[in-house]
Amino acid sequence: MEGIAGRKPMLLWVVHLSVLALVVLWTIPTFGLLVSSFRDGDQLSVSGWWTALTSTERNIVFRAPAADAQVEEGGQWVIAGNVFEDGQPGRITAFGVSSREPAAYTPGTPVELKDGANLTLGETGDFRISSPEKMTDKRGTRIFFTSMDPPRFTLENYRKVLFSEGIGKSFINTLTVTIPATVIPILIAAFAAYALAWMEFPGRALLVAAVVGLLVVPLQLALIPLLKFHNEIGLGKGYMGIWLAHTGFGLPLAIYLLRNYMVGLPREIIESARVDGATEFQIFRRIILPLSFPALASFAIFQFLWVWNDLLVATVFLGNRPDQLVMTGVLRELLGSRGGDWEILAASAFLSIAVPLLVFFALQKYLVRGLLAGSVKGG
Repeated sequence: MEGIAGRKPMLLWVVHLSVLALVVLWTIPTFGLLVSSFRDGDQLSVSGWWTALTSTERNIVFRAPAADAQVEEGGQWVIAGNVFEDGQPGRITAFGVSSREPAAYTPGTPVELKDGANLTLGETGDFRISSPEKMTDKRGTRIFFTSMDPPRFTLENYRKVLFSEGIGKSFINTLTVTIPATVIPILIAAFAAYALAWMEFPGRALLVAAVVGLLVVPLQLALIPLLKFHNEIGLGKGYMGIWLAHTGFGLPLAIYLLRNYMVGLPREIIESARVDGATEFQIFRRIILPLSFPALASFAIFQFLWVWNDLLVATVFLGNRPDQLVMTGVLRELLGSRGGDWEILAASAFLSIAVPLLVFFALQKYLVRGLLAGSVKGG
């Protein structure tokens, strides 16, 4: 029945469902990170992002002011206030005056304290401690209460990240590293790929084999020798050094991908251009580059994502000073010093992936075309 016209084979449905599952698995964490980055820190620490639109339950201990805050009202000594010190009130559902029974009373229930005073706590958080005699408690009464807080969203997380946590400077540093480290290898690899695909010269096959062999060489093997070489020639640690390092590490894949794509371009077009008197550079600039844009975009996506998310190469070739850190380095520092501040980490992480997401969605239509063409065509 699979071959009947108008009916899709079962395997095709399996492929579609698998792709859909992968998209969902990739999208849900990203969406959760986005929601978390806008949530209030207290709520984020006690509930998941999927509860962002529902009220959050909190168990809080509040210590009322000491006796020196009391005032006399109508023959009673009174201490009054509100238990919501953060200025963002919720709804009290239960309260108590002992850690053994933190939810013993409902809001509005009068409670007699040990020293003869009376405590009342309203649903909105307003409390009142009253006594016919002057109170002497120097520590203040502890009030345990359970609160249902409405959903709270804020831009404060991003303000802290951009202006207080050093992410703004590291964002500029990352762009400074990533853009040249993406453009430079593309320029070099395009020329090399054209030469290996369409120009006849001795040793071309050996060069192609060398490029394929370099694809499997771990970059970690070259980090320290390359850094020593940079120091010997005077480059040291700086942007020029890291641009050259990323260029060297990215060139094998770029040349391999572009060369395989260019080999599959129609030979008749190139031969016709040569017959008409076009030089190799004119053929490359006016014919090869426009036709190779899918492959160029494919490699640009890979290289941009790799450099943007890199930490190892940036640490080795750029440094660890605050003015040198890239975004991955700042996130590493935040994980060490602000590991409990989930709202700060969520905002920082989403900022770090926002630009790669924009680049991917802008160029993703060329990604599959470039990869498929480069994988099935060769010469």
